[in-house]
Amino acid sequence: MAKVCILGGGFIGRFYADSLSGRRGRDHVSVVYARKEETAIRFAKDYAVPVFLTDMEAAIAHADSEFVVIALPNFLHEEAVMLCVKHKKAVLCTKPLGRTAEEALRMTQACEEAGIFAGYLEDLCYTPKFLKSLKSVQEGAIGRILWAKSRETHPGPHADWFWDLEKAGGGAMLDLGCHCVEIARNFIGKDVLPVEVMCWADTQVKPIDAEDHAIGLVKYENGAIGQFEVSWTFRGGMDLRDEVMGTEGTIWVNSFLRTGFEMFTSGVGDHYVAEKAESSSGWQFPVGDEAHELGYPNMFNDMFDAYEQGTTPRETFYDGYVVNAILDAAYASAKTKMWEPVKLPLWRGQRGLQKPSVYQSYDAEHWLIKEEILPNGDKKTILKHKTTGEISELEQWKK
Repeated sequence: MAKVCILGGGFIGRFYADSLSGRRGRDHVSVVYARKEETAIRFAKDYAVPVFLTDMEAAIAHADSEFVVIALPNFLHEEAVMLCVKHKKAVLCTKPLGRTAEEALRMTQACEEAGIFAGYLEDLCYTPKFLKSLKSVQEGAIGRILWAKSRETHPGPHADWFWDLEKAGGGAMLDLGCHCVEIARNFIGKDVLPVEVMCWADTQVKPIDAEDHAIGLVKYENGAIGQFEVSWTFRGGMDLRDEVMGTEGTIWVNSFLRTGFEMFTSGVGDHYVAEKAESSSGWQFPVGDEAHELGYPNMFNDMFDAYEQGTTPRETFYDGYVVNAILDAAYASAKTKMWEPVKLPLWRGQRGLQKPSVYQSYDAEHWLIKEEILPNGDKKTILKHKTTGEISELEQWKK
């Protein structure tokens, strides 16, 4: 049984508590910390938490705090992690790990040097659809991965600090892009070096200093491309989608907005529809079990099981650090309008990978480009001569 201390009694802290309560059946939130006393009291009442505090260090040091779960604003992550290091407490931190790679690396190295368990709470890498997709990719079902694209867009976050550039460390790109970048890394291979990033980012709608919309490309050493699309200006709810293209197949995943549950209502009554839903009338797209569909129970199962078994969870602080480094390069590219290198002074994956050749021979003299059956039943074959480079075609007419 894990005795959990949650730091943060707001939106994400409540999602975590909902996911922990009754999932594995043996974990319990025993301590909660919140910056506001009224928040701590309300959280403790709603989740039957026996200890509620407004002193962060006291909450971390408490005898009933075996696992510390950080559900705090970005600017408090490092302070909370360092207190966990000081008191030798296992720590799980929400995304993004840091506001910058420099922050994330300090946290990663401090936990490793102290020998404490540290897990990165990247929930969208634990959704049921993602886990099944990843298994298919790892089993080779769609061949070598060429392109992994992830999109998260919605009308904007729920708390004031997200909109403050200094406190958050960035805008939509850091808030949402951290999910998308790590999803693509999983599909492409976490041990494949991210080399450089090209990014466009702008503030299109919101009166803020940070970006509210961004699109980026991440080039990997093996030739694969990761792509992210993020926005705080999207209207219509929260849209979570992934696409993976390989040499032998394609995967499309829609994790939230259009999942097969549709409902029409005139708006009568006072009801919750789904996270980031903009209206409670008209056609609605509820989510049956939000915590499950967003990956939270699978995530905590992985974290606590890894801790108990002395293994490494799927998502570690090191992963959070790599994500931050990729996003640092994206922010640099958004300013320079050029490809910017990913700076990873600590890299534990492969080096020196090259894009492999997957050309398919048609015969001794030709490469096969494409074969196609035309609407009239004819078959056309496009070839390239291996020596001269000449492109030609063969036609087989339907008899």
